[in-house]
Amino acid sequence: MELQVVQLEKPENLNVILGQSHFIKTVEDLHEALVTAVPGIKFGLAFCEASGKRLIRKTGTAPELVELAVRNAQNIGAGHSFLIVLGEGFFPINVLHAVKACPEVVRIFAATANPLSVVVAQEGEQRGILGVMDGFLPLGVEGEEDITWRKDLLRRFGYKVG
Repeated sequence: MELQVVQLEKPENLNVILGQSHFIKTVEDLHEALVTAVPGIKFGLAFCEASGKRLIRKTGTAPELVELAVRNAQNIGAGHSFLIVLGEGFFPINVLHAVKACPEVVRIFAATANPLSVVVAQEGEQRGILGVMDGFLPLGVEGEEDITWRKDLLRRFGYKVG
């Protein structure tokens, strides 16, 4: 078995969702889930088909994001994996529930704007995602000032009240 680390290619300001599903129907169902969850959403989606023609299936609402999702899916190349690249100003927290509720979705590996590396294993013609490295190592433990900053940030974004 060969192990490889694939660094995801993406601008710093964009979020991605990397997951695994089990059926070609994923492409259309995730598209519908995303546009229903956030009207006007900009995204690109690529899905690595694991049998049959074994194509990278694609969809989205922004051609440049679809192209980015496809390039990354080609680099990862793991069967039944999918990658959603969200446009600037769109966040996983707003669509993740809808993505996870899609009947074909088996798991989510990451939902992040951080630098993301994907650990991939290959044996013959099979390739799978073993895990991800999301962001960087912690530099310490939050103090009172950091707690206040975190709570203020969540309220400023409207994710918490009071």
